[in-house]
Amino acid sequence: MIVPDNEINRERVAKVVAAGGLVAFRTDTFYGLGVDPLNPSAIRRIFHVKDREQKPILLLISDASEVNRFIEKRSQIFDLVARSFWPGPLTIVANAKPSVPTELTASTGTIGLRLPGDDKLRDLVRVSGGALTATSANPSGSSPARSAVEVAAYFSIGIDLILDSGASAATAASTVLDVTEQPVRIIREGAVSRARLESVLGPKLG
Repeated sequence: MIVPDNEINRERVAKVVAAGGLVAFRTDTFYGLGVDPLNPSAIRRIFHVKDREQKPILLLISDASEVNRFIEKRSQIFDLVARSFWPGPLTIVANAKPSVPTELTASTGTIGLRLPGDDKLRDLVRVSGGALTATSANPSGSSPARSAVEVAAYFSIGIDLILDSGASAATAASTVLDVTEQPVRIIREGAVSRARLESVLGPKLG
């Protein structure tokens, strides 16, 4: 079911997520699939609908304070990167707390977090518990969905609610940066360029 993005429907999204449901919503890049990141059975629904093998799933957080729920220790390099590029389209991969479900980490022991720059998106994540999964809303191997209609076309069943916030204007996915070791490394270059990262990290970037 596609519903327009408004306060009432954001509350509906929050209730669906709290009940273990699966929603789709526009992230700061493309449309994503959202579930409660601490609900393993809900996370497994993502792999089922995407027909995807288990891989790490990144999270969107509503506020920087949510970081401490998911990562084992905030390193100096993590804080440097977060101060420099958050809010924004940079996903930071750090060591996960033991309490983080292995379905999220794919048994890697790490978790990717992003604090998006979109105020309305952060409000949605906040009302939904402070963190949401945000893996792309498309079957494995397909292009990311840019609209609610594209999400519905990809998934005739399996998604409980699709929040329509209009078409995505993004031209690139988020950049993914692994800070678990030094030098830190770019897993995926996207909206934040290597040059911008180098301007902050210098030789700390591999």
